[in-house]
Amino acid sequence: MVKYTRKPKGTLGRKKAGRKAKAVAVRKSAEGGNMSRFTLPRDVYYGKDSLEVLKTLKGKKAILVLGGGSMKKFGFVDKAVAYLKEAGIETQLFENVEPDPSVETVMKGAEAMRAFEPDWIISMGGGSPIDAAKAMWAFYEYPETTFEDLITPFNFPELRQKAKFLAIPSTSGTATEVTAFSVITDYAKGIKYPLADFNITPDVAIVDPALAETMPKSLTAYTGMDALTHAIEAYVSTLHTVFTDPLAIKAIQIVNSDLLKSYDGSMESREQMHYGQCLAGMAFSNALLGIVHSMAHKTGAAFSTGHITHGLANAMYLPYVIQYNSKVEEAAVRYAEIANAIGITGTTEECIKGLRDKIVSMNNYMGIPNTLKEFGIQEDEFKEKISGIAERAVGDACTGSNPREIDPAAMEKLFTCTYYGTEVDF
Repeated sequence: MVKYTRKPKGTLGRKKAGRKAKAVAVRKSAEGGNMSRFTLPRDVYYGKDSLEVLKTLKGKKAILVLGGGSMKKFGFVDKAVAYLKEAGIETQLFENVEPDPSVETVMKGAEAMRAFEPDWIISMGGGSPIDAAKAMWAFYEYPETTFEDLITPFNFPELRQKAKFLAIPSTSGTATEVTAFSVITDYAKGIKYPLADFNITPDVAIVDPALAETMPKSLTAYTGMDALTHAIEAYVSTLHTVFTDPLAIKAIQIVNSDLLKSYDGSMESREQMHYGQCLAGMAFSNALLGIVHSMAHKTGAAFSTGHITHGLANAMYLPYVIQYNSKVEEAAVRYAEIANAIGITGTTEECIKGLRDKIVSMNNYMGIPNTLKEFGIQEDEFKEKISGIAERAVGDACTGSNPREIDPAAMEKLFTCTYYGTEVDF
């Protein structure tokens, strides 16, 4: 077990000049002084058959935002519509939200909402339809707002003027059902925009593990590693608090014990992962994230050789970012605490190496590549684009709460390590 003496620090993390990017600065300003905020949905229903809660909703109209069809295929849409009918709520479907939803899809959904005028926005499926529905919500209630307005972190207008929001996840990773975040892609620019505002934290979340049982193995792997990244980044974030730390650690322990078994088909572990990812979401929605997510956001749609699935990107980058951040003493100690929590012991350095090795071994077991080169990104294209990608990643909303500062030159070096699989020695 690692022994250490922690240096005192403020509630919102270290206060070094220039430490926090705009997302953190805006949020801290909104909260006021050293005060922190911890925000969750008003109600989280969980357990098998918790979908039945829909029959107790009070309202007149609900729009149900869906993805590509799996929820329909497995009968969950019919169940949801029947429950809502039992509640006396008229329901309209908005279907076929694509993976990594686009600005265009968000605008179409908002237009459909303005025509139907629902008082409940309900989204069921993976992170993509729920993220899209959150953004649609803003444009439904404020048609004159612009996407550029919403990109500024914690700058949403006051929602719930026309509708409340209910989220039902079918995957075990994004935890968007309990978070203040949404990720929307501008394909014309090849950039993913993380939207951040406590306004878009859902009012109600239904975490029914029956929906997660339908995930294919690859999605189980990617979403599971996304959940692990959420929890680890929340735990080392400069905005971590006494409220977020226990949630992050418990989520890490669940992923450690249940992800590979879930990947291999255990429905008991699939259920535990569905709850664990939700705990990770509660942690990172309030503690924010770090540069693993900054890197993933800015490379997902950047290369011609194919889209890099978000969870896969996080799984690739996480061991390298741990090595980079560990040069900061406090981050090193917190990574060691994570290692201790999953049974890895030794010196701080040994614990950090053990944690990194554990992540790589999980990637290997589930067929996740550990470098961008292994993924298939062409070297010439990587070299051509990486400077611009690095600059955009530094400007990402997740960078500000990372425990170690980074500039575009260092980010480019870090990306280069993730391409070739080399040690992060700077």
